[in-house]
Amino acid sequence: MELTQQVPDISAYLAADDAIDHEHPLVRDTAARLRSATTDAHSYAEAAYCLVRDTVPHSVDSGDMRVTWRASDVLATRNGICHAKAHTLAALLRAEGIPAALCYQALADDEGEPGVVHGLIALRLPGRNRWHRQDPRGNKPGVDAQFSLDEERLAWPVRPELGEVDYPTLYAAPHPAVLRGLRTSADRGELWRALPTAL
Repeated sequence: MELTQQVPDISAYLAADDAIDHEHPLVRDTAARLRSATTDAHSYAEAAYCLVRDTVPHSVDSGDMRVTWRASDVLATRNGICHAKAHTLAALLRAEGIPAALCYQALADDEGEPGVVHGLIALRLPGRNRWHRQDPRGNKPGVDAQFSLDEERLAWPVRPELGEVDYPTLYAAPHPAVLRGLRTSADRGELWRALPTAL
């Protein structure tokens, strides 16, 4: 699949916004701590990925009903669904000058019916001329996502026979329908009804 930038200017994928708030002190401090323990952009990106994947439980896995959507809130509460975790990883990458985009998949639920849209990111490391998708959702039995620049190691490869879709657009900011669902939901139960099942 060929990934396509929604915005041609790469600087859009370094910008801060309400969700990817990489100018927030908590995000900056976290980025500085990661940077001090790494040697280059690749090792920093992998460390940021592992931090978000492994130290922020996906709220479905943990049973947490709180809804977070802003990167700084995700880091403060250590809680979030895939979209919130994607915003957080994007913020940590952008804080260190690594372009990061938001990506989406349409996945089916356990019964084969359309589920809520899944969120992940793509990054573009210095010296590389292409984007690489990464999924910081968090691993569990049956899910083994890994940081990889050679072949994708996502939480869920799509199953076309079930109507699942990888969306090729690289978004510079959260998709409006996703962000609206996150911002307006009082708890995760409400969020599941508010998130789109397709883009």
